[in-house]
Amino acid sequence: MSGGKKLKFQRGDQVEIASKEEGFVGSYYEATVVTELARKEYIVQYLTLVKDDMSEPLREFVTADEVRPTPPEIAVTGFRLYDLVDAFDNDGWWVGKITGRIGNKYFVYFDKSSKDELAYDFERLRIHQDFVDGKWVFPKNQLSIV
Repeated sequence: MSGGKKLKFQRGDQVEIASKEEGFVGSYYEATVVTELARKEYIVQYLTLVKDDMSEPLREFVTADEVRPTPPEIAVTGFRLYDLVDAFDNDGWWVGKITGRIGNKYFVYFDKSSKDELAYDFERLRIHQDFVDGKWVFPKNQLSIV
């Protein structure tokens, strides 16, 4: 999350958590706020991540700068070359750039994380949006909002 305006989240709010861990930068994980703490921290429970023993959903302390609301759904009919997208993979959303298309598969390059280029079905992609100063905005170089 960038900008100076910080939102306050409450128990039960659906949010996304930006990972700061090496190898996971540029990824977001869906979660629910369990508890708001006094020091601009939250306890969240992830929707897709589980404890190491696989017994239950993972709960974790996160700081306010790692938390953002769930982005609004934007209906698109397709993507163009170099559009920024989020691809759902490995239990989270990963920011990447469209580098090509063959049939129903879009190729996405992940320059912020793995440097890999992977193919995804349209249904596993969403248009990338940034949360800046309390508002959802499209990146300046975004080509297709169709």
